[in-house]
Amino acid sequence: MPGNTCVRCGTVMSPHDVVSVASGDGAFRSLCSRCFNTEMAHLAELHAFEHPEFTPVRLADADGVVHEFYFRSLLFGDQLSLEAFELAPGEEDCVGFRFQLLGEPQSDPFELLGNLVQKVKRALTVRHLVEHAGNLEVAGTTVRGRIEWDSGQDSGESGRLPRVVIDGRRVDWTDFGAMLMAFEGWQFRIELVDPSDEA
Repeated sequence: MPGNTCVRCGTVMSPHDVVSVASGDGAFRSLCSRCFNTEMAHLAELHAFEHPEFTPVRLADADGVVHEFYFRSLLFGDQLSLEAFELAPGEEDCVGFRFQLLGEPQSDPFELLGNLVQKVKRALTVRHLVEHAGNLEVAGTTVRGRIEWDSGQDSGESGRLPRVVIDGRRVDWTDFGAMLMAFEGWQFRIELVDPSDEA
């Protein structure tokens, strides 16, 4: 597929490695993360920057379920973003848990990786959902997760509905609403946190 071929080096990319870059004329180019970082390092005049690559890591969650995390690094001028994410078995698109950490472009990438792995481990020790009689329920009074676009939902004139990813599981917006009905009459507080921050 042309959209999955890096226009700079010709590499056929996995969907999670595609970086869509806007050109001056408004057109978009598809680059692999290595070529994206090379271009960003040139623009930021970082002559000694090397694109880090890491082997996937397998980590167990609070229930002993093992999750395999892949890594991607992206250079954003004065910051280096390192992401850890899961891929669905047999698929190449990101699903489940996803984490990000920001560091200095000149920082040791393996130190950044170590900090990110510790962040992942901390998150995996906490369960926000429990299964009861075949239904998912909120485990306590705090829920942490990630907001995603739900490509399968179109709410017509009001726009698209989101879905959430909690404990690495995708939950439809209506199902999440049904879970919250157990707290009918309660008050709530929503805090939106940048992906690179500790949730």
